[in-house]
Amino acid sequence: MAVARNIALRQLTMAPRSRAELATKMAAKGVEDAVAEQVLDRLTEVGLVDDVAYAGMLVRSQQEGRGLARRALLHELRQKGVDDDVARDALEDVSDEDERESAERVVARKLRATRGLDRAVRERRLVGVLARKGYPGGVAFAVVRAALEAEEGQGAGG
Repeated sequence: MAVARNIALRQLTMAPRSRAELATKMAAKGVEDAVAEQVLDRLTEVGLVDDVAYAGMLVRSQQEGRGLARRALLHELRQKGVDDDVARDALEDVSDEDERESAERVVARKLRATRGLDRAVRERRLVGVLARKGYPGGVAFAVVRAALEAEEGQGAGG
């Protein structure tokens, strides 16, 4: 039991983890499932393991930091072993406006790197960046076109 608790606490000091991630780590270290369950139940009781809070934190940090769309965030949560219902609840906090603003921030960061290229090439590359981050095609194309038009408007006006 002490070994399982130490594994979990060591993992939690490095970064927040989902219950499933901790269980996987314990299993890899040879901890019996019943012991792992007991330790995880106790850590959940005292609030050190909370998949709902973990999912909310992960959604906020990954959307702001990496600019991920809801679809990519859902995939990320599933990879971390978060229950689908918990994941979907966490994603409800991400509105369409939030997702679009996040896409706009991603494009703004990448726009300069494509300067000097043909517009079609720039558009294709920027849409590709958004697609890899899970944005739907309609959002990606709209955001990229708006950014490119705004940039062209600044060049003509300034």
